[in-house]
Amino acid sequence: MSKGKIIGGAIGAVAAILAGIYAHEGGYVNHPNDPGGPTRYGVTEQVARAAGYGGDMRHFPLHCTGSAETCADEIYIGRYMKQPGYWPLIVIEPAVAEELIDTAVNMGAPRPSKWFQQSINELCGTRLTVDGKVGPKTRSAYERCRSAKGPQVCVAMLDRLDARQLAEYDRLVRVNPSLKVFHRGWTRQRIGNVDRAKCAA
Repeated sequence: MSKGKIIGGAIGAVAAILAGIYAHEGGYVNHPNDPGGPTRYGVTEQVARAAGYGGDMRHFPLHCTGSAETCADEIYIGRYMKQPGYWPLIVIEPAVAEELIDTAVNMGAPRPSKWFQQSINELCGTRLTVDGKVGPKTRSAYERCRSAKGPQVCVAMLDRLDARQLAEYDRLVRVNPSLKVFHRGWTRQRIGNVDRAKCAA
């Protein structure tokens, strides 16, 4: 798949994914039980600082317009779409890409990346190394499986990713009970949030 095709085919899907994330991340929050600290549009202060933003997180910009060189759009596309290897998946399987990106925003990319590889092995009979690196081998393995088995692979993949994510939420609350205040919101907003009908597109 050419770089031009990936970019051209991804634009609309990227906009839809970002809109969905922003809808439930909301604006500025600074919950005392949240280890992420001051956060705006789902971007923590630590992540914003690493990207070069030096201002007050209450004013962290959503879009890179005017004089803003660092914004939520830029961070999401770079850190949570391109760096983990999800960008080509936006064209290959938008629904699965949306699930992976949304989960990466919530808990970092390594966990959903490993869950994706584990689930490919389970659903497709492959023997991918579960290293959390979603590169050409991982994407090709999924694409071949999807071509051979059809949309039900996409639905099953979303179900497995959701199940693993829910199990991780449960584990986090067990080891750190102060996070229990977030469990209901995490479950409501991020489990089953990707419409399975998108798999048939």
